[in-house]
Amino acid sequence: MENTEKKIGLFSLIGIIISAIVGAGIFSLMKEMANTASAGVTILGWVIAGVGMGSLAFCLENLNSKRPDLDSGIFSYAQEGFGEFMGFNSVWGYWISVIIGNVAFGTLLFSALGYFFPVFEDGQNIPSIIGASIILWLMHFLILRGLDKATLLNTSVMIAKMVPIAIFIVCVIAGFKLDVFTTDFWGNLKSNGQLETSILEQLKGTVLVTVWVFIGVEGAVVFSGRAKKRSDVGKATILGFASVTIIYAIVTVFSYGVMSQAELKSLPNPAMAYVLESLIGKPGAIIVNLGVIISIFGSWMANTLLAEEVAYQAGTRELFPKLFTKENKNDIPINSVIITNLIVQFLLLSFLVTDEAYTMLSKLSSSTILLPYTCVALFQVKLTASTKDKRIKNWLVGIIASIYMFWVLYASGSMYLVLTVMALLPGSIMYIYVKRKNGETIFKNYEKVIFILFIALFVYGLINFKTLVQL
Repeated sequence: MENTEKKIGLFSLIGIIISAIVGAGIFSLMKEMANTASAGVTILGWVIAGVGMGSLAFCLENLNSKRPDLDSGIFSYAQEGFGEFMGFNSVWGYWISVIIGNVAFGTLLFSALGYFFPVFEDGQNIPSIIGASIILWLMHFLILRGLDKATLLNTSVMIAKMVPIAIFIVCVIAGFKLDVFTTDFWGNLKSNGQLETSILEQLKGTVLVTVWVFIGVEGAVVFSGRAKKRSDVGKATILGFASVTIIYAIVTVFSYGVMSQAELKSLPNPAMAYVLESLIGKPGAIIVNLGVIISIFGSWMANTLLAEEVAYQAGTRELFPKLFTKENKNDIPINSVIITNLIVQFLLLSFLVTDEAYTMLSKLSSSTILLPYTCVALFQVKLTASTKDKRIKNWLVGIIASIYMFWVLYASGSMYLVLTVMALLPGSIMYIYVKRKNGETIFKNYEKVIFILFIALFVYGLINFKTLVQL
Protein backbone atom coordinates (compact mmCIF):
# COMPACT_ATOMS: atom_id res chain seq x y z
CA MET A 1 0.00 0.00 0.00
CA GLU A 2 1.24 3.52 -0.87
CA ASN A 3 2.56 5.49 2.08
CA THR A 4 0.59 8.75 2.20
CA GLU A 5 2.02 10.03 5.49
CA LYS A 6 4.15 12.67 3.79
CA LYS A 7 1.77 13.31 0.90
CA ILE A 8 -0.26 16.51 0.54
CA GLY A 9 -4.00 16.60 1.29
CA LEU A 10 -6.77 18.68 -0.32
CA PHE A 11 -6.67 21.56 2.18
CA SER A 12 -2.89 21.89 1.92
CA LEU A 13 -3.12 21.91 -1.90
CA ILE A 14 -5.69 24.70 -1.74
CA GLY A 15 -3.41 26.51 0.72
CA ILE A 16 -0.49 26.34 -1.73
CA ILE A 17 -2.65 27.80 -4.51
CA ILE A 18 -4.11 30.62 -2.43
CA SER A 19 -0.74 31.45 -0.84
CA ALA A 20 0.97 31.47 -4.23
CA ILE A 21 -1.71 33.66 -5.86
CA VAL A 22 -2.60 36.02 -3.01
CA GLY A 23 0.66 37.78 -2.34
CA ALA A 24 1.51 41.42 -1.81
CA GLY A 25 -0.27 42.40 -5.04
CA ILE A 26 -3.77 42.25 -3.59
CA PHE A 27 -2.95 45.08 -1.16
CA SER A 28 -2.42 47.51 -4.05
CA LEU A 29 -4.74 45.89 -6.56
CA MET A 30 -7.41 48.59 -6.41
CA LYS A 31 -4.80 51.22 -7.28
CA GLU A 32 -3.39 49.16 -10.16
CA MET A 33 -6.85 48.67 -11.64
CA ALA A 34 -7.77 52.33 -11.16
CA ASN A 35 -4.62 53.34 -13.04
CA THR A 36 -6.03 51.76 -16.19
CA ALA A 37 -9.81 51.36 -15.85
CA SER A 38 -13.02 52.85 -14.47
CA ALA A 39 -15.41 50.95 -12.19
CA GLY A 40 -17.48 49.62 -15.10
CA VAL A 41 -14.47 48.47 -17.10
CA THR A 42 -12.93 46.93 -13.98
CA ILE A 43 -16.03 44.73 -13.66
CA LEU A 44 -15.73 43.77 -17.34
CA GLY A 45 -12.03 43.07 -16.83
CA TRP A 46 -12.73 40.66 -13.98
CA VAL A 47 -15.48 38.93 -15.95
CA ILE A 48 -13.10 38.40 -18.88
CA ALA A 49 -10.25 37.33 -16.59
CA GLY A 50 -12.60 35.06 -14.66
CA VAL A 51 -13.82 33.35 -17.82
CA GLY A 52 -10.33 33.17 -19.37
CA MET A 53 -8.34 32.06 -16.33
CA GLY A 54 -11.30 29.97 -15.17
CA SER A 55 -11.17 28.09 -18.46
CA LEU A 56 -7.45 27.57 -17.91
CA ALA A 57 -8.18 26.21 -14.42
CA PHE A 58 -10.72 23.77 -15.90
CA CYS A 59 -8.10 22.77 -18.50
CA LEU A 60 -5.72 21.94 -15.67
CA GLU A 61 -8.44 20.00 -13.86
CA ASN A 62 -9.38 18.03 -17.00
CA LEU A 63 -5.79 17.29 -18.05
CA ASN A 64 -4.98 16.13 -14.52
CA SER A 65 -7.87 13.67 -14.82
CA LYS A 66 -7.29 12.54 -18.42
CA ARG A 67 -3.50 12.31 -18.29
CA PRO A 68 -2.54 11.23 -14.75
CA ASP A 69 0.78 10.03 -16.16
CA LEU A 70 1.80 13.66 -16.70
CA ASP A 71 2.44 14.54 -13.05
CA SER A 72 5.47 16.81 -13.58
CA GLY A 73 3.74 20.15 -13.41
CA ILE A 74 2.22 22.22 -16.18
CA PHE A 75 5.38 22.04 -18.31
CA SER A 76 4.79 18.30 -18.85
CA TYR A 77 1.76 19.23 -20.97
CA ALA A 78 3.98 21.42 -23.17
CA GLN A 79 6.56 18.63 -23.45
CA GLU A 80 3.98 15.98 -24.31
CA GLY A 81 2.05 18.13 -26.74
CA PHE A 82 4.72 20.18 -28.48
CA GLY A 83 8.07 18.48 -27.99
CA GLU A 84 11.12 18.50 -25.72
CA PHE A 85 12.29 22.01 -26.58
CA MET A 86 8.93 23.65 -25.86
CA GLY A 87 8.67 21.57 -22.68
CA PHE A 88 12.08 22.83 -21.55
CA ASN A 89 11.25 26.46 -22.36
CA SER A 90 8.02 26.16 -20.38
CA VAL A 91 9.72 24.82 -17.26
CA TRP A 92 12.69 27.19 -17.60
CA GLY A 93 10.39 30.18 -17.97
CA TYR A 94 8.24 29.06 -15.05
CA TRP A 95 11.24 28.44 -12.81
CA ILE A 96 12.80 31.82 -13.62
CA SER A 97 9.48 33.56 -13.06
CA VAL A 98 9.04 32.03 -9.60
CA ILE A 99 12.66 32.70 -8.57
CA ILE A 100 12.46 36.38 -9.44
CA GLY A 101 9.13 36.51 -7.61
CA ASN A 102 10.90 35.18 -4.52
CA VAL A 103 13.50 37.96 -4.75
CA ALA A 104 10.64 40.45 -4.85
CA PHE A 105 9.05 38.86 -1.77
CA GLY A 106 12.30 39.26 0.14
CA THR A 107 12.55 42.98 -0.57
CA LEU A 108 8.80 43.62 -0.23
CA LEU A 109 8.67 41.91 3.16
CA PHE A 110 11.23 44.28 4.63
CA SER A 111 9.71 47.24 2.83
CA ALA A 112 6.47 46.45 4.70
CA LEU A 113 8.40 46.01 7.96
CA GLY A 114 9.80 49.48 7.28
CA TYR A 115 6.35 50.86 8.18
CA PHE A 116 7.00 49.74 11.78
CA PHE A 117 10.83 49.77 11.77
CA PRO A 118 12.22 52.67 9.66
CA VAL A 119 15.70 51.10 9.61
CA PHE A 120 14.53 48.86 6.73
CA GLU A 121 13.50 51.85 4.56
CA ASP A 122 12.33 50.61 1.12
CA GLY A 123 13.50 47.00 1.61
CA GLN A 124 16.59 47.38 -0.57
CA ASN A 125 19.17 48.61 1.93
CA ILE A 126 21.79 46.55 3.79
CA PRO A 127 19.66 45.77 6.91
CA SER A 128 16.81 44.59 4.65
CA ILE A 129 19.06 42.36 2.56
CA ILE A 130 20.60 40.83 5.70
CA GLY A 131 17.13 40.23 7.15
CA ALA A 132 15.79 38.76 3.89
CA SER A 133 18.82 36.47 3.65
CA ILE A 134 18.26 35.17 7.20
CA ILE A 135 14.60 34.40 6.49
CA LEU A 136 15.52 32.80 3.15
CA TRP A 137 17.78 30.25 4.81
CA LEU A 138 15.49 29.65 7.79
CA MET A 139 12.78 28.83 5.26
CA HIS A 140 15.28 26.68 3.38
CA PHE A 141 16.03 24.47 6.40
CA LEU A 142 12.36 24.27 7.31
CA ILE A 143 11.52 22.91 3.85
CA LEU A 144 14.33 20.36 4.09
CA ARG A 145 12.65 18.93 7.21
CA GLY A 146 9.79 17.65 5.09
CA LEU A 147 7.03 18.68 2.74
CA ASP A 148 4.32 17.86 5.27
CA LYS A 149 5.75 20.32 7.82
CA ALA A 150 6.31 23.04 5.22
CA THR A 151 2.78 22.77 3.81
CA LEU A 152 1.30 22.77 7.34
CA LEU A 153 3.07 26.06 8.09
CA ASN A 154 2.04 27.43 4.69
CA THR A 155 -1.61 26.56 5.36
CA SER A 156 -1.47 28.22 8.78
CA VAL A 157 0.03 31.39 7.29
CA MET A 158 -2.60 31.32 4.51
CA ILE A 159 -5.40 31.34 7.10
CA ALA A 160 -3.69 34.11 9.09
CA LYS A 161 -3.23 36.40 6.10
CA MET A 162 -6.89 36.06 5.09
CA VAL A 163 -7.97 37.70 8.37
CA PRO A 164 -6.98 41.30 7.46
CA ILE A 165 -8.35 40.79 3.95
CA ALA A 166 -11.65 39.59 5.44
CA ILE A 167 -11.74 42.66 7.72
CA PHE A 168 -11.18 44.89 4.69
CA ILE A 169 -13.97 43.18 2.72
CA VAL A 170 -16.47 43.61 5.56
CA CYS A 171 -15.55 47.29 6.02
CA VAL A 172 -15.50 48.16 2.33
CA ILE A 173 -18.94 46.59 1.77
CA ALA A 174 -20.32 48.41 4.82
CA GLY A 175 -18.82 51.72 3.66
CA PHE A 176 -19.94 51.35 0.03
CA LYS A 177 -21.54 54.48 -1.48
CA LEU A 178 -23.52 54.00 -4.68
CA ASP A 179 -23.16 57.62 -5.81
CA VAL A 180 -19.36 57.40 -5.59
CA PHE A 181 -19.39 54.06 -7.42
CA THR A 182 -21.54 55.25 -10.35
CA THR A 183 -19.66 58.51 -10.95
CA ASP A 184 -17.82 58.25 -14.31
CA PHE A 185 -18.77 54.57 -14.35
CA TRP A 186 -17.21 54.00 -17.79
CA GLY A 187 -14.42 56.54 -17.51
CA ASN A 188 -14.01 60.31 -17.74
CA LEU A 189 -16.12 61.95 -20.44
CA LYS A 190 -14.92 64.73 -22.73
CA SER A 191 -17.14 67.71 -23.44
CA ASN A 192 -18.44 65.99 -26.60
CA GLY A 193 -19.61 62.98 -24.61
CA GLN A 194 -16.81 60.66 -25.79
CA LEU A 195 -14.67 58.68 -23.36
CA GLU A 196 -11.12 59.97 -22.85
CA THR A 197 -9.89 56.39 -23.06
CA SER A 198 -11.92 53.80 -24.99
CA ILE A 199 -13.33 50.78 -23.19
CA LEU A 200 -11.10 48.51 -25.32
CA GLU A 201 -7.95 50.40 -24.31
CA GLN A 202 -9.00 50.29 -20.66
CA LEU A 203 -9.66 46.55 -20.97
CA LYS A 204 -6.20 46.00 -22.47
CA GLY A 205 -4.78 47.76 -19.43
CA THR A 206 -6.64 45.45 -17.02
CA VAL A 207 -5.16 42.39 -18.74
CA LEU A 208 -1.66 43.31 -17.63
CA VAL A 209 -2.91 43.45 -14.04
CA THR A 210 -5.29 40.47 -13.88
CA VAL A 211 -3.07 37.84 -15.50
CA TRP A 212 -0.09 38.45 -13.23
CA VAL A 213 -2.17 38.30 -10.04
CA PHE A 214 -3.45 34.83 -10.98
CA ILE A 215 0.03 33.32 -11.24
CA GLY A 216 0.00 30.30 -8.92
CA VAL A 217 -3.33 28.81 -10.07
CA GLU A 218 -1.33 25.80 -11.30
CA GLY A 219 0.10 25.14 -7.81
CA ALA A 220 -1.82 21.92 -7.15
CA VAL A 221 -0.87 20.49 -10.56
CA VAL A 222 2.82 21.14 -9.85
CA PHE A 223 2.47 18.92 -6.75
CA SER A 224 0.16 16.34 -8.37
CA GLY A 225 2.84 13.66 -7.99
CA ARG A 226 2.91 14.25 -4.22
CA ALA A 227 -0.86 14.50 -3.59
CA LYS A 228 -2.55 11.95 -1.31
CA LYS A 229 -5.40 11.58 -3.80
CA ARG A 230 -5.17 12.41 -7.51
CA SER A 231 -8.74 13.70 -7.50
CA ASP A 232 -7.77 16.33 -4.89
CA VAL A 233 -5.57 18.09 -7.46
CA GLY A 234 -8.50 18.99 -9.71
CA LYS A 235 -10.72 19.97 -6.77
CA ALA A 236 -8.00 22.17 -5.26
CA THR A 237 -7.39 23.93 -8.59
CA ILE A 238 -11.06 24.84 -9.09
CA LEU A 239 -11.76 25.72 -5.44
CA GLY A 240 -8.56 27.74 -5.10
CA PHE A 241 -9.21 29.68 -8.30
CA ALA A 242 -12.86 30.38 -7.45
CA SER A 243 -11.99 31.59 -3.95
CA VAL A 244 -9.27 33.95 -5.15
CA THR A 245 -11.37 35.35 -8.00
CA ILE A 246 -14.21 36.26 -5.65
CA ILE A 247 -11.78 37.89 -3.21
CA TYR A 248 -10.01 39.88 -5.94
CA ALA A 249 -13.26 41.09 -7.51
CA ILE A 250 -14.77 42.22 -4.19
CA VAL A 251 -11.59 43.97 -3.03
CA THR A 252 -11.24 46.00 -6.23
CA VAL A 253 -14.83 46.66 -7.32
CA PHE A 254 -16.14 47.74 -3.91
CA SER A 255 -13.17 50.07 -3.44
CA TYR A 256 -14.64 52.21 -6.23
CA GLY A 257 -17.61 52.75 -3.92
CA VAL A 258 -15.39 54.18 -1.19
CA MET A 259 -13.09 56.40 -3.27
CA SER A 260 -13.27 57.73 -6.83
CA GLN A 261 -11.01 56.37 -9.55
CA ALA A 262 -8.86 59.51 -9.37
CA GLU A 263 -8.45 59.12 -5.60
CA LEU A 264 -7.58 55.42 -5.87
CA LYS A 265 -4.96 56.16 -8.55
CA SER A 266 -3.20 58.67 -6.31
CA LEU A 267 -2.92 56.43 -3.22
CA PRO A 268 0.54 55.33 -1.99
CA ASN A 269 1.27 51.62 -1.61
CA PRO A 270 -0.15 49.54 -0.08
CA ALA A 271 -3.34 51.23 -1.32
CA MET A 272 -5.61 48.95 0.71
CA ALA A 273 -4.20 50.45 3.91
CA TYR A 274 -5.33 53.95 2.93
CA VAL A 275 -8.77 52.80 1.76
CA LEU A 276 -9.32 51.04 5.09
CA GLU A 277 -7.84 53.99 6.99
CA SER A 278 -10.46 56.25 5.36
CA LEU A 279 -13.15 53.96 6.78
CA ILE A 280 -11.95 53.09 10.30
CA GLY A 281 -8.98 55.40 10.92
CA LYS A 282 -5.33 54.63 11.76
CA PRO A 283 -6.02 51.02 12.89
CA GLY A 284 -6.95 50.30 9.27
CA ALA A 285 -3.44 51.09 8.05
CA ILE A 286 -1.89 49.01 10.84
CA ILE A 287 -4.13 45.99 10.09
CA VAL A 288 -3.32 46.06 6.38
CA ASN A 289 0.44 46.49 6.86
CA LEU A 290 0.47 43.50 9.21
CA GLY A 291 -1.49 41.63 6.56
CA VAL A 292 1.10 42.56 3.94
CA ILE A 293 3.89 41.11 6.10
CA ILE A 294 2.03 37.85 6.76
CA SER A 295 0.90 37.56 3.14
CA ILE A 296 4.36 38.08 1.68
CA PHE A 297 5.86 35.47 4.00
CA GLY A 298 3.18 32.96 2.96
CA SER A 299 3.64 33.65 -0.74
CA TRP A 300 7.42 33.38 -0.38
CA MET A 301 7.03 29.98 1.26
CA ALA A 302 4.52 28.73 -1.35
CA ASN A 303 6.62 29.91 -4.28
CA THR A 304 9.79 28.37 -2.86
CA LEU A 305 7.94 25.04 -2.73
CA LEU A 306 6.76 25.54 -6.33
CA ALA A 307 10.24 26.49 -7.58
CA GLU A 308 12.06 23.54 -6.05
CA GLU A 309 9.37 21.06 -7.09
CA VAL A 310 9.17 22.17 -10.72
CA ALA A 311 12.98 22.01 -11.04
CA TYR A 312 12.95 18.52 -9.48
CA GLN A 313 10.23 17.34 -11.86
CA ALA A 314 12.16 18.80 -14.80
CA GLY A 315 15.13 16.69 -13.70
CA THR A 316 13.02 13.52 -13.57
CA ARG A 317 11.86 14.16 -17.16
CA GLU A 318 15.48 14.77 -18.27
CA LEU A 319 14.95 18.42 -19.15
CA PHE A 320 17.17 19.67 -16.30
CA PRO A 321 20.43 17.96 -15.21
CA LYS A 322 20.05 14.82 -13.08
CA LEU A 323 21.51 16.52 -9.98
CA PHE A 324 18.15 18.29 -9.47
CA THR A 325 16.51 14.92 -8.66
CA LYS A 326 18.57 14.03 -5.57
CA GLU A 327 16.34 13.76 -2.47
CA ASN A 328 17.18 13.82 1.24
CA LYS A 329 15.82 11.42 3.89
CA ASN A 330 12.63 13.48 4.09
CA ASP A 331 11.94 13.03 0.35
CA ILE A 332 12.77 16.67 -0.39
CA PRO A 333 14.78 17.38 -3.59
CA ILE A 334 17.73 18.86 -1.70
CA ASN A 335 19.81 20.04 -4.67
CA SER A 336 16.79 21.67 -6.26
CA VAL A 337 16.12 23.62 -3.06
CA ILE A 338 19.79 24.59 -2.64
CA ILE A 339 20.24 25.79 -6.24
CA THR A 340 16.95 27.70 -6.23
CA ASN A 341 17.75 29.52 -2.99
CA LEU A 342 21.37 30.22 -3.96
CA ILE A 343 20.10 32.05 -7.05
CA VAL A 344 17.63 34.01 -4.89
CA GLN A 345 20.46 34.86 -2.48
CA PHE A 346 22.70 36.05 -5.33
CA LEU A 347 19.97 38.31 -6.69
CA LEU A 348 19.30 39.70 -3.21
CA LEU A 349 22.99 40.54 -2.79
CA SER A 350 23.00 42.27 -6.18
CA PHE A 351 20.94 45.06 -4.61
CA LEU A 352 24.05 46.07 -2.69
CA VAL A 353 25.41 47.21 -6.05
CA THR A 354 22.34 48.37 -7.98
CA ASP A 355 18.59 47.81 -8.15
CA GLU A 356 18.28 48.71 -11.85
CA ALA A 357 18.97 45.16 -13.06
CA TYR A 358 16.05 43.89 -11.01
CA THR A 359 13.64 46.16 -12.91
CA MET A 360 14.50 44.32 -16.10
CA LEU A 361 14.50 40.90 -14.45
CA SER A 362 11.02 41.52 -13.02
CA LYS A 363 9.62 42.25 -16.45
CA LEU A 364 11.32 39.20 -17.89
CA SER A 365 9.88 36.95 -15.18
CA SER A 366 6.37 38.31 -15.65
CA SER A 367 6.39 37.68 -19.39
CA THR A 368 7.73 34.11 -19.27
CA ILE A 369 4.67 32.73 -17.44
CA LEU A 370 2.58 33.19 -20.59
CA LEU A 371 4.30 30.34 -22.48
CA PRO A 372 3.44 27.47 -20.09
CA TYR A 373 -0.11 28.80 -19.67
CA THR A 374 -0.63 29.01 -23.44
CA CYS A 375 0.74 25.48 -23.90
CA VAL A 376 -1.74 24.15 -21.32
CA ALA A 377 -4.66 25.66 -23.23
CA LEU A 378 -3.44 24.44 -26.62
CA PHE A 379 -2.70 20.95 -25.28
CA GLN A 380 -6.26 20.76 -23.96
CA VAL A 381 -7.52 21.44 -27.51
CA LYS A 382 -5.05 18.96 -29.02
CA LEU A 383 -5.93 16.21 -26.53
CA THR A 384 -9.66 16.73 -27.00
CA ALA A 385 -9.26 16.52 -30.79
CA SER A 386 -6.95 13.48 -30.74
CA THR A 387 -9.22 11.46 -28.42
CA LYS A 388 -12.35 12.51 -30.34
CA ASP A 389 -13.87 13.72 -27.08
CA LYS A 390 -17.50 14.61 -27.77
CA ARG A 391 -18.09 16.55 -24.56
CA ILE A 392 -18.73 20.21 -25.40
CA LYS A 393 -17.27 21.37 -22.06
CA ASN A 394 -13.78 20.04 -22.86
CA TRP A 395 -13.81 21.72 -26.27
CA LEU A 396 -15.10 24.99 -24.85
CA VAL A 397 -12.59 25.34 -21.99
CA GLY A 398 -9.68 24.60 -24.32
CA ILE A 399 -10.82 27.00 -27.04
CA ILE A 400 -11.78 29.80 -24.61
CA ALA A 401 -8.51 29.47 -22.65
CA SER A 402 -6.52 29.52 -25.92
CA ILE A 403 -8.34 32.59 -27.21
CA TYR A 404 -7.83 34.30 -23.85
CA MET A 405 -4.09 33.62 -23.80
CA PHE A 406 -3.72 34.99 -27.34
CA TRP A 407 -5.77 38.02 -26.24
CA VAL A 408 -3.34 38.49 -23.37
CA LEU A 409 -0.38 38.33 -25.74
CA TYR A 410 -2.04 40.90 -28.01
CA ALA A 411 -2.97 43.20 -25.13
CA SER A 412 0.52 42.93 -23.61
CA GLY A 413 2.13 44.16 -26.81
CA SER A 414 4.84 42.78 -29.09
CA MET A 415 7.63 43.92 -26.78
CA TYR A 416 6.53 41.37 -24.17
CA LEU A 417 7.09 38.64 -26.74
CA VAL A 418 10.65 39.90 -27.16
CA LEU A 419 11.12 40.06 -23.38
CA THR A 420 9.94 36.47 -23.08
CA VAL A 421 12.46 35.25 -25.64
CA MET A 422 15.25 37.20 -23.91
CA ALA A 423 14.47 35.30 -20.71
CA LEU A 424 14.12 31.92 -22.43
CA LEU A 425 17.09 31.79 -24.80
CA PRO A 426 19.89 31.67 -22.15
CA GLY A 427 18.27 28.53 -20.77
CA SER A 428 18.98 26.77 -24.05
CA ILE A 429 22.59 26.32 -22.85
CA MET A 430 21.32 23.97 -20.13
CA TYR A 431 19.02 22.20 -22.60
CA ILE A 432 21.84 21.58 -25.08
CA TYR A 433 24.10 20.34 -22.25
CA VAL A 434 21.51 17.82 -21.02
CA LYS A 435 20.78 16.55 -24.53
CA ARG A 436 24.46 16.05 -25.31
CA LYS A 437 25.12 14.34 -21.98
CA ASN A 438 22.27 11.92 -22.67
CA GLY A 439 23.52 11.31 -26.23
CA GLU A 440 20.26 12.52 -27.74
CA THR A 441 19.49 14.60 -30.81
CA ILE A 442 19.41 18.21 -29.63
CA PHE A 443 16.82 19.72 -31.95
CA LYS A 444 14.25 18.26 -34.31
CA ASN A 445 13.82 20.13 -37.59
CA TYR A 446 10.87 22.26 -36.43
CA GLU A 447 12.70 22.99 -33.16
CA LYS A 448 15.67 24.32 -35.14
CA VAL A 449 13.30 26.84 -36.73
CA ILE A 450 12.04 27.89 -33.28
CA PHE A 451 15.60 28.18 -31.96
CA ILE A 452 16.69 30.36 -34.88
CA LEU A 453 13.62 32.57 -34.39
CA PHE A 454 14.51 32.87 -30.68
CA ILE A 455 18.04 34.00 -31.59
CA ALA A 456 16.69 36.62 -34.00
CA LEU A 457 14.27 38.03 -31.40
CA PHE A 458 17.01 37.94 -28.75
CA VAL A 459 19.32 40.03 -30.95
CA TYR A 460 16.46 42.43 -31.68
CA GLY A 461 15.89 42.74 -27.93
CA LEU A 462 19.54 43.56 -27.27
CA ILE A 463 19.47 46.26 -29.94
CA ASN A 464 16.32 47.79 -28.42
CA PHE A 465 17.34 47.16 -24.80
CA LYS A 466 16.70 50.73 -23.59
CA THR A 467 13.19 50.73 -25.04
CA LEU A 468 12.41 47.41 -23.36
CA VAL A 469 13.59 48.65 -19.94
CA GLN A 470 11.24 51.62 -20.19
CA LEU A 471 8.17 49.48 -20.88
